[in-house]
Amino acid sequence: MKAIIEHLESEGYDVTCFGITEEKSVDYPEIALKVANAVASGEYKYGILICGTGIGMSMAANKVKGIRAAVCSEHYSAKYTRLHNDANILCLGGRVIGEELAKELVDVFLNTEFEGGRHSRRVNYISDIENGRVK
Repeated sequence: MKAIIEHLESEGYDVTCFGITEEKSVDYPEIALKVANAVASGEYKYGILICGTGIGMSMAANKVKGIRAAVCSEHYSAKYTRLHNDANILCLGGRVIGEELAKELVDVFLNTEFEGGRHSRRVNYISDIENGRVK
């Protein structure tokens, strides 16, 4: 969604687009991999991925070590995926939500800090699963 890029730039964010900005068929796992690798490497703090539902992008991104990608379609999830889960990629469904809601969810996601505390233990447990330290 070009509208999200324009919105973020108007808010002063430096935006890098790894995919496409017009509607056309694309192999979304390739784009998810590029964004997830950029976030996992520390090149970017957060990523935003958009596909039809957001689900495919989240599935692909979550295969990359260190990524916690979440599909959100309402404010509560966008807030709590950051607050409690320290998500680093927001996935949105371009066919599920409209542009204005998408912009609002991006704002909520980017402006919510991880709460830490008891949630750190849980996020660390997810990392331990990911790294094969627990089964």
